[in-house]
Amino acid sequence: MQRKLLAAALFASLPLVAAAQSSVSIYGIADASIAREDTDAVNGSRTVVNSGNQSSSRIGFRGTEDLGNGLKAMFNLEAGVALDTGASDSALFGRRAVVGLEGAFGLVTLGREYTPIASVAGQSDILGQGFYGTNLSAFNSGRLTRRLSNSVNYKSSSMGGFKILAAYGLGETTTGPSMDTAGVALEYANGPLFLGAGYHQVERLATEDDKEYTFGAGYKFGAIEVKGNYMVADRAGANNKFEQANIGAAVAVGGAGKVYVNLQRNEQASAKGNLWALAYSHSLSKRTNVYTTLASMRNNSTGVFGINASGVNVTPPATAPGADPTALALGIRHAF
Repeated sequence: MQRKLLAAALFASLPLVAAAQSSVSIYGIADASIAREDTDAVNGSRTVVNSGNQSSSRIGFRGTEDLGNGLKAMFNLEAGVALDTGASDSALFGRRAVVGLEGAFGLVTLGREYTPIASVAGQSDILGQGFYGTNLSAFNSGRLTRRLSNSVNYKSSSMGGFKILAAYGLGETTTGPSMDTAGVALEYANGPLFLGAGYHQVERLATEDDKEYTFGAGYKFGAIEVKGNYMVADRAGANNKFEQANIGAAVAVGGAGKVYVNLQRNEQASAKGNLWALAYSHSLSKRTNVYTTLASMRNNSTGVFGINASGVNVTPPATAPGADPTALALGIRHAF
């Protein structure tokens, strides 16, 4: 009888052992706002309900399994959701879709992953790549590459504060240029200090490769944080070089509040645009906050640069050079 009871206890404990060695979680962000957007073009003003003014709304699944000897298997599937309509992104898990191995050597992933430059740009943007006026406008079509499909990626463990990031994305073409993308970045983080630099090379044309590079920095002292970056997308061909510079600061106020300011400069050939952005976020809990965000772009006579938030783009049409877009929003964000 005692043997039967012992066997039953051991059998019942097996699922608990498996659960202790692996984990799967569901997470996400729900972010919606009411906004007034004006591209400064004909019929370009509107009031809208937006999804993703601070953070793109999303739902994700991630998990790890302990393989022993310090080795873990991991996966992450993340889908974008338009909270204003309930629609999903055109690619179901277009935000991130990877599987990989993690250990003392670092992390290796396969699938659709953020690029090395995206890591540097994200950590050196005072707006956290959210709110109106973020540096995400540098990742618009034909500029810097933020995510890589069909990619192999590596992120090293910290070595005295230094991390190496590398990626190779396969274009998977059968004719013409390969469309392959190779990228690398070096990051340094030590307490309040962050420094980073990244470089991409894209084989888009048979005659010459596109080049992308980013430099970023940040420092926090007390309640004040300062961040800045310089990003370039140098596509092959004349007058295709895009440059953007950002410098911003954030100040914690009243325990639950935070004020952000960012200045941005965009240039491409003769086109120039200067942006200023302000934002305020107030935490209601660890997972919920309300916010307001305001930005204005001033283009020269040939500029058509726009304003980006995390999931929102307010850009004049190409037929309206010199237009000066503005945007204001009030929103709520909940992370789960």
